[in-house]
Amino acid sequence: MTEKMQAGGAVFPAIEQSFAVRFDYPVLFVREAFDPADGALADVFSRLREGRLPRVAVCVDEGLASARPALAAAITAYFHAFSPRLELAAPPLLFPGGHEAKTGPRHLRDLIWTLGNLHLDRQSFVLAIGGGSMLDAVGLGASLLHRGVRLVRMPSTVLAQCDSGVGVKNGVDEHGQKNFIGTFDPPFAVVNDLNLLESLPPEHWLGGVAEAYKVALIRDAAFFDFLCGHADALRRRDRAAMEETVYRCAQIHLRHIASGGDPFEKGSARPLDFGHWSAHRLEILSGYRLGHGQAVAVGIALDCCYAQQEGLLTEEALESVLAALEATGLPVYDPELSRRRPDGEWELLQGLEDFREHLGGRLTLTLPDGIGKGVEIHRVNQDSMIAGIERMRGRVEG
Repeated sequence: MTEKMQAGGAVFPAIEQSFAVRFDYPVLFVREAFDPADGALADVFSRLREGRLPRVAVCVDEGLASARPALAAAITAYFHAFSPRLELAAPPLLFPGGHEAKTGPRHLRDLIWTLGNLHLDRQSFVLAIGGGSMLDAVGLGASLLHRGVRLVRMPSTVLAQCDSGVGVKNGVDEHGQKNFIGTFDPPFAVVNDLNLLESLPPEHWLGGVAEAYKVALIRDAAFFDFLCGHADALRRRDRAAMEETVYRCAQIHLRHIASGGDPFEKGSARPLDFGHWSAHRLEILSGYRLGHGQAVAVGIALDCCYAQQEGLLTEEALESVLAALEATGLPVYDPELSRRRPDGEWELLQGLEDFREHLGGRLTLTLPDGIGKGVEIHRVNQDSMIAGIERMRGRVEG
């Protein structure tokens, strides 16, 4: 070469690299996925018709295993029934559920070590069965092992079946923030076994419905009307009402991922996290006493109050939202909303900066602009937000 590199200069023209990657994954809605007479789950693992025996490591949420003592035996029996088509790499592995699953990377390290000892390769599978937190953590481990082994999710809670379990995100909490460590990695498939919902305690049965209100308020007015009309049925654990709620919510969520233009959230907007900036902060402030679904319900109520203050929702529409949440058995206020620092600042408002930092770029919140439509805002009037907090406190405390 006769030309020497100049400081800050380029010897060769830049190569502009661009390519697209297509992701496809089915989301099934079944009952009794481990019924040996039903091959739907077995078909999931062989759907690419690769001509090799699928090797599967199964991870089960400890809480689910406790609620369903016969589950491990049913899993083993299913793989035995389909042994010509499936290989169970080891007896089902237990993994912590709930907040414990996502408390930093310690359980993640143990999982990766265990899966590594099973000598899984990149065409092997991890079948994760459990609630949203457990799926997030196990999904992160699967996405890191060999740069990604195939993950099949089997969500066991309402929230996971209709929202987080059908999406493309994995993560654990760290550094005092939700999902501080995580990846975007679509699953190989999702299998929603609706019968798993039957063993849920009341708080988890109802908590997931908050995510349905979330998508309905910013995406689908007809779905919001359905939720309002079935609020009492959902509270009474009506199975048909819940199954339709799960299906319609998952459908909206999947549609957004496919057609929203930003499935891996590279931009500053995150429409389907309406109500979540405060929900994430409330979970942390409460020491996770407040479950995610309940925190989202409070966050929805607060953001709807703010939207009313800012002229985006009528008083009538706001009241319909609050009344529906309450009729479903979801909270619209928690004392952590009103917590102050020693200097008098509102603790909750730190959640705005945490949310902005997590997304990057400028602050972007989605609010309802009427029922069934969302609008993005980039600045928050703190006086209006505090007025919303006070309104919710007055509603609950009288």
